[in-house]
Amino acid sequence: MSGLRHFSARVGGRSSGRRSGGRSDQGWELPRRSPGQWLRYLFSPRSVAGQVFLLQLAVVVLLVAVTVAALVVQARSQSTQAAREQVLSTGEAFANAPGVVEAIDGPDPTAVLQPRAQTARQRSGIDNLVVATPAGIRITHRNPELIGRHVVGHYREAAGGEAMTFIDEGPIGPSVYATVPVFRPDGSVAGVVIPEITVENVNEQARRQLPVLLAAGAGALVLAAAGAALVSGRLRRQTRGLGPTEITRMYEHHDAVLHSVREGVVIVGGDGRLLLANDEARRLLGLPEDAERHQVADLGLAPGIAGLLAAGRSATDEVHLAGDRLLAVNVRPVDRRGTPAAGPAGSVATLRDTTELEALTGRAEIARERLQLLYDAGVRVGTTLDVVRTAEEVAEVAVPRFADVVTVELLDPVLRGEEPDGAGTELRRTAIVGLAGDHPLYPVGELIRYGPSAPMAAGILSGGAVLERDLPGDRAWCEHDPDRARRILEHGFHSLVAAPLDARGRVLGTATFWRKGSSPPFDEDDPSFAEELAARAAVAIDNARRYTREHTLAVTLQRSLLPRALPAQSALDVAHRYLPAQGGVGGDWFDVIPLPGARVALVVGDVVGHGLHAAATMGRLRTAVHNFSALDLPPDELLTHLDELVADIDTEEATESEAPDVTGATCLYAIYDPSDGVCTVARAGHLGPALVHPDGSVAFPDVPVSPPLGLSAGLPIETATLRLPAGSRLVLFTDGLVERRDRDIDTGLGLLSDALAGHPGRDPEATCTAVVDALRPEHPLDDIALLVARTRLLDPDQVFVREVPDDPAAVPPVRADVIERLEAWGLGEIAFTTELIASELVTNAIRYGIPPIGLRLVHDTGSLICEVADASSTSPHLRRAATTDEGGRGLFLVAQCGTRWGTRYTARGKVIWAEQSLHETVTEPALSADDLLDQWSDDTF
Repeated sequence: MSGLRHFSARVGGRSSGRRSGGRSDQGWELPRRSPGQWLRYLFSPRSVAGQVFLLQLAVVVLLVAVTVAALVVQARSQSTQAAREQVLSTGEAFANAPGVVEAIDGPDPTAVLQPRAQTARQRSGIDNLVVATPAGIRITHRNPELIGRHVVGHYREAAGGEAMTFIDEGPIGPSVYATVPVFRPDGSVAGVVIPEITVENVNEQARRQLPVLLAAGAGALVLAAAGAALVSGRLRRQTRGLGPTEITRMYEHHDAVLHSVREGVVIVGGDGRLLLANDEARRLLGLPEDAERHQVADLGLAPGIAGLLAAGRSATDEVHLAGDRLLAVNVRPVDRRGTPAAGPAGSVATLRDTTELEALTGRAEIARERLQLLYDAGVRVGTTLDVVRTAEEVAEVAVPRFADVVTVELLDPVLRGEEPDGAGTELRRTAIVGLAGDHPLYPVGELIRYGPSAPMAAGILSGGAVLERDLPGDRAWCEHDPDRARRILEHGFHSLVAAPLDARGRVLGTATFWRKGSSPPFDEDDPSFAEELAARAAVAIDNARRYTREHTLAVTLQRSLLPRALPAQSALDVAHRYLPAQGGVGGDWFDVIPLPGARVALVVGDVVGHGLHAAATMGRLRTAVHNFSALDLPPDELLTHLDELVADIDTEEATESEAPDVTGATCLYAIYDPSDGVCTVARAGHLGPALVHPDGSVAFPDVPVSPPLGLSAGLPIETATLRLPAGSRLVLFTDGLVERRDRDIDTGLGLLSDALAGHPGRDPEATCTAVVDALRPEHPLDDIALLVARTRLLDPDQVFVREVPDDPAAVPPVRADVIERLEAWGLGEIAFTTELIASELVTNAIRYGIPPIGLRLVHDTGSLICEVADASSTSPHLRRAATTDEGGRGLFLVAQCGTRWGTRYTARGKVIWAEQSLHETVTEPALSADDLLDQWSDDTF
């Protein structure tokens, strides 16, 4: 029972520790008390620790008091003995001093010896030095009045020739005396010397030692009390502050608990002996009654359990066979204090009978694996928004943990991102996992028409999983394709579960789980799990389908909004690329817009965000740019109007919480004039262009940047004027080309420069290919729009410029010069029409404009442009002239004779232009002016 007491004490400590708040040195919790409570608790006689402390303290106080008293007595004794020796030595020194005998026998001994006695007393530190005759008459004394009087006390012994010391009451109080004879040369006693020290002086010496003695005693008392407190504290931690009665009650309680628990408890010493085994451990291990104190190896236990208990190593839920029982064994090494240690002095083991649970272990493990598989499916399925890849992930997650082979078939509309039009049984094989090389199953991409008896069709029609436990024994599943079914069986397939992929009330397809070879067939619990797995997979596939639909719509919308073909123009050779982002279409766009005067506008823009809203907003901005370009606005004014439009759009959509802002869109707008090679550029928050010179060198022109669209807040937009030689390549792009998360934009611009440099003869198409190959990321996260334009210059012979005097008489010479120039260009067939247009425009400028006035004819490829400039900013308007009006018909004639006409404002006035197409068959007007006016009816307006 000694081992039981040892174990119970430990268990008792742990039980009490659960109710406390602090922690002892063994790791158990102790009560949280204030310092005053701890003192009251320490001095309390109700606890074992308090009793022990008070007893130790009383013993220590008694020992210290006795020791101090003995030291005081010893100090006094030593002081008295020292005083005896002092007076004796002083008396002998004085008695043997030269001249003392002669002085005593002389006529006046007091006169000679009194001074010498006073001197000797002061030097020796004694209180008195008396010299007397053998008869006892004082010769010297510290009090002269007592000289000549008889000595009181012991002196006869010295008169008889014997020196001695004693303590007696003297004239100056209790004193230590010495009587020393003074011998003559013949041996007779001439006198007696009596030195004296008072007892008060002797005690003074002892008192000087008393503080030291008391301090040493106090220190000893403190140390002893501290030691007693430590011992009591240790005892308090061991007993948890309990009294003897409580400890006894706890022992009985823990002893009852130990032997009533349903887990076996075994304590083994460091020498391999069994110290304790409770009743349950005896039952589980079949131990004899006298098993304690015997070696574990000698108890006849199963080798596995005996080895584990004897080894003393840690073990957690190790299962060992003990007879017909399966025991889960937990072992923890402990040191002599009951705490884990590296070098154990023993071990505690618990035994639990798991025989009844073993039958459920397999099913619990399967359930755990199934739950883990469902968790993994939630993590691994749907990592992309691609329908085919999601179907492959469904198959990959189930092989080989649930099936040997998994096939997934989907309806064709699902693959296209469309809504399925019903639960059909005509499916397309989308994924196969678990088979390699030649196999008997339908290949990926095959359109399969399942018959009604096939498990796949039955699952789709019934809405639940279908189990075919024994494929060789049930031939109904293979009626729609017997030959393929035979090859499937020959390949070793023996069991399958077909589960429909049903998401949000729509059947998307089916997933079939196959087992073959030595794998066990599916059982009755597997279809429900297959349904759960298929349901989760179906949601991921449907999400991918929805994304595919939205992405397709956005791409279709965006491509419909982007230019399908670049317009014909002769100023630039243009090539372009548009690459949508992998995550969805964005709002990047580009445009090439022919302008009057053979000029061309180049546009590149970027709308923030992705998806349908970005694409739709891009379309609105692109349409706005076209409309503003039709007004022939300069780049800065056009971007100012576009900025106001974006701000208005955001204001209109402010009430729609789900509509993202357009603010932050960027745009670059450039106008190139081939007549002089001047390109005017403005940008709002957009990256500047790259310029490839004819020699192949690359530069990034300094174009002033303005805030993004919608953020200008009234700030002016600045422009830059570039003069481009023929053969220069102007490269416009969006940030998706050069900006990535893993590199800064400067690095991207450097890579762009490297891709453009060094190829002076490369055309725009090849330039686009080289740039895209060099900078396109593997998985683009943003759209990329790229526009490369190679400049051309009009030949000077293609432009005719003439100044016009501010005089109506200058009109006929102008007509003559126009006809002459047209004849030189080989355009005589349109001479009359062009002469009429030039005459009307020049006449209007002279009549209503402000000088200087100029005429310019531009012979472009496929068109002839006539321009008349003046310093006035007044814009002419086409109007209907009355029959009685003398004027007002000039612009009508210009509009009827030309293909189109318009007004362009410049920094010094305006330009009125008219364009005629050279591709159409041109004839002179066959109608007179009156006939033309007759055709100008109200409907024309």
